[in-house]
Amino acid sequence: MTEAVFFDRDGVLIEAEVRDAMPYSVQSLDEMRIFPGVEGAIKALKDAGFKIIAATNQPDVATGKQEKSVVEAMNRRLMETLAIDAFKVCYHVDSDDCQCRKPKAGMLIEAASEWSIDLGRSFMVGDRWRDIDAGKAAGCKTLFIDYGYREPSPENPDFVVGSVVEASEIILGIGEIDASSR
Repeated sequence: MTEAVFFDRDGVLIEAEVRDAMPYSVQSLDEMRIFPGVEGAIKALKDAGFKIIAATNQPDVATGKQEKSVVEAMNRRLMETLAIDAFKVCYHVDSDDCQCRKPKAGMLIEAASEWSIDLGRSFMVGDRWRDIDAGKAAGCKTLFIDYGYREPSPENPDFVVGSVVEASEIILGIGEIDASSR
């Protein structure tokens, strides 16, 4: 089975718009900015054999604040630029009570089925409690990028980091430890 690193999109791969200490999705392809170092970090993870899967909640489509075509264009550009293997997207809002919306693990479980991913040997990197809860629910190790948002912090992430670069260094270090014990 394959190992994977799951990444949230907004606030993790790309800069989110932060207002009043809360993150919001950027609204256009022109506003989309990939965080410095993300491209190299993902390349290092791919070179180490990880599948790279983005798992993102995009409720603005359901509420009419965003066009689905814009989200898809952003995701396509990220797949091309960052060599992401797949995007999993939930377009629902909480009240839909779907299985795909984080903090539920549906997107990760679906990707695991499609790509033969061993979730117990995989990682979830996110900047919100929903990402970490989804990773834990799927059985992944979790890495929380702490930006000090004005919302509840996740309970017991495996690691708290400052960036995707730092997360990738930890993941690669764990991979080396795991490989030496095989």
